[in-house]
Amino acid sequence: MSTRARDRLGGLAAIAGIGATEFSKDSGRSELSLAAEAVRAALDDAGLTAADVDGMVTFTMDTSPEITVAQACGIGELSFFSRVHYGGGAACATVQQAALAIAAGVAEVVVCYRAFNERSGRRFGSGVQHREPSAEGVALGWSLPFGLLTPASWVAMAAQRYLHTYGLTPEAFGHVAVTDRAYAATNPAAWFHGRPITLADHAASRWIVEPLRLLDCCQETDGGQAIVVTSLARARALRRRPAVVAAAAQGAGRAQEQMTSFYRDDLTGLPETNVVARQLWRTSGLVPGDIDVAILYDHFTPFVLMQLEEFGFCARGEAADFVRRGALPLNTHGGQLGEAYLHGMNGIAEAVRQLRGTAANQVAGAGVVLVTAGTGVPTSGLVLTADG
Repeated sequence: MSTRARDRLGGLAAIAGIGATEFSKDSGRSELSLAAEAVRAALDDAGLTAADVDGMVTFTMDTSPEITVAQACGIGELSFFSRVHYGGGAACATVQQAALAIAAGVAEVVVCYRAFNERSGRRFGSGVQHREPSAEGVALGWSLPFGLLTPASWVAMAAQRYLHTYGLTPEAFGHVAVTDRAYAATNPAAWFHGRPITLADHAASRWIVEPLRLLDCCQETDGGQAIVVTSLARARALRRRPAVVAAAAQGAGRAQEQMTSFYRDDLTGLPETNVVARQLWRTSGLVPGDIDVAILYDHFTPFVLMQLEEFGFCARGEAADFVRRGALPLNTHGGQLGEAYLHGMNGIAEAVRQLRGTAANQVAGAGVVLVTAGTGVPTSGLVLTADG
């Protein structure tokens, strides 16, 4: 697929079902159990059975293989199975992979899933403890010896430069945290349901790595989420109103590394996100003003601001004011800061609910939703639209 031309994937596939486990801090069960529960729930939501599934997609980081989840759910033969790399950057790409398989005729019903005990088990926020030698690990060798061991420390470098370049204070990031937590407070499925915060709360939260405070960092969650993708024609005959995949894209920028792209000419943007943005706008034929709801990957608040700017919702350095004004409904489920950290998969589910008209914080007339995946890494994105 060229990043200089419109691709032909848009409108051929749709999300027909979504399913999730409870979002908790200690699930008390295996990641396989979480994955199977989410998959079964998504199939039930779509009105399909295990016998209908012939494809599965997950993350390279997932500990539950496709064939093992298939066995646990009673799924039989698979004609397509795939995994996407780069952590949270894979979220929207799982749906893209499913849509590609469906468009090519190699699968008819594909389930995308992600499940982990990220709070009670392996905690990504604890940083690099050990890494086997690898080509992609070489880049970290330039950062780890100097104490940049955690995702927060990697993001803090870009965040500090962003504030310096545009003459801002850390309060700029607080607007994202307050917005997400306000939506989480009215979402019964969110971990922080009933617990909104203020800018003063944000400013009073402890430093993690300056200029990032505790409330700038996503939570750690145990749970699972699954998404059922099929052809638009088949989805129209199923139980739920389809969420049409109007566009899907992946992107990696020049001098791309995993969270440590410090040798680029400019640290105040996200070139990988811009690659995705250009392709989504080309394929969908839409512009920022057409978006009704944005579900932007929010592992750390500064990168939400940079995403808004890369997608063209506002000028460089103006995203904090854009969020403060409530110019666009943003992360209406509470995001990963407020609902759950499921590597962005729960954000895709929220986009589907908005298009169905069933979201806890429903945006009236929502017909076009932008969803993004993890930033600072090779990433992905979706434009989903209501059918008809």
